[in-house]
Amino acid sequence: MLKTVILIGGPQKGTRFRPLSFEVPKPLFPVAGVPMLQHHIEACAQVSNMKEILLIGFYQPNEELTRFLTYAQQEFKISIRYLQEYAALGTGGGIYHFRDQILSGGPEAFFIMNADVCAEFPLPEMLTFQKEHGDPSSFVILATTANRKQSMNYGCIVENQDTNEVLHYVEKPSTFVSDIINCGIYLFTPDIFQHIGAVFQKNQQDLLLYPYEGDEQTNSTNGNGWHRAEVIRLEQDIFTALAGQGKLYVYKTPSFWSQIKSAGSAIYASRLYLNQYHTTHPERLASNEKGGPRISGTGVTIGAGVRVRESTILHGATLQDHSCVLNCIVGWDSTIGKWARVEGTPSDPNPNDPHAKIDSETLFRDGKLTPSITILGCNVTIPSEVIILNSIVLPHKDLNRSFKNQIIL
Repeated sequence: MLKTVILIGGPQKGTRFRPLSFEVPKPLFPVAGVPMLQHHIEACAQVSNMKEILLIGFYQPNEELTRFLTYAQQEFKISIRYLQEYAALGTGGGIYHFRDQILSGGPEAFFIMNADVCAEFPLPEMLTFQKEHGDPSSFVILATTANRKQSMNYGCIVENQDTNEVLHYVEKPSTFVSDIINCGIYLFTPDIFQHIGAVFQKNQQDLLLYPYEGDEQTNSTNGNGWHRAEVIRLEQDIFTALAGQGKLYVYKTPSFWSQIKSAGSAIYASRLYLNQYHTTHPERLASNEKGGPRISGTGVTIGAGVRVRESTILHGATLQDHSCVLNCIVGWDSTIGKWARVEGTPSDPNPNDPHAKIDSETLFRDGKLTPSITILGCNVTIPSEVIILNSIVLPHKDLNRSFKNQIIL
């Protein structure tokens, strides 16, 4: 019997997703027409003997999350539950805190998945790989390849090329270590909790020995000692120690993978999933029929002569006649006037570099807003014949002129 745990984080994260995350939790933001999390759940539901999916995070239970879980359980015929952390406990601390829930029913293995990635999710391949490598209780990290410069933004893995054992693991190194990077998807057996428990015990001992040390000594996120001992990171605290011990192996996927950290990366992820839909979900794509393509209803109003490219138009939006929308996310119930132009700068990887990933750009560079996709929050009105370029517009704004390279508060 198998289970999956999806780590969905919480509201203090996802700042690069604002203002869109004001309206909906980031894991529920639509990517290729469905909530980001649904891609993970669909992949899990197709794995034989998968009995339960657990979401772990520190979002307060809310209407959107409850509605989505109800829909997903009915759609995919699998148990899905949300377990709320009392604080941000880290990628290892969260699963350790809920270890009894994860282990109930006696799963032989379970997947851990970060919610903010998009991938083809080669879960059956990871199961087969685990059976063929190491002992039955070995652990597997899904990995892909990045170029030398970009690899340093991720967890880097040095492997034994003959056995695929992880010999060395470094999270976001300051110098080049390896072009093999962690995809944030893992396959564990229950033995992983022995290793996480050992880190927890060490953290508690450190607190007794160094009760007044700063945050760095105890991986602290707040002033409470119990919280600090339970904050555990899979990447830095577990993988680094397990590397070279014959317990940790790397499965490199040849398929697509990307992080979804920013709104711009959500557009790129949508493109990857839409390409996959040709084989996995052709019913979700507009089909060419006699008399023109059949367009599925989206709740969006598109006027005559409108041009839309590399953009996401959210429910209730209106694009009036001859408007132009390029590299943009148009928020819910927003309106773009006639002959207006709303344009951003794409953050796509270099198409000439097969190992390129999306650059992890900061919001500001040299005191200026970094050129990126344009984001309109919900219920924004853009008047006719204006230009909005490389800007972020917060919700409920009624603009009266053109803007360039600005955050409009």
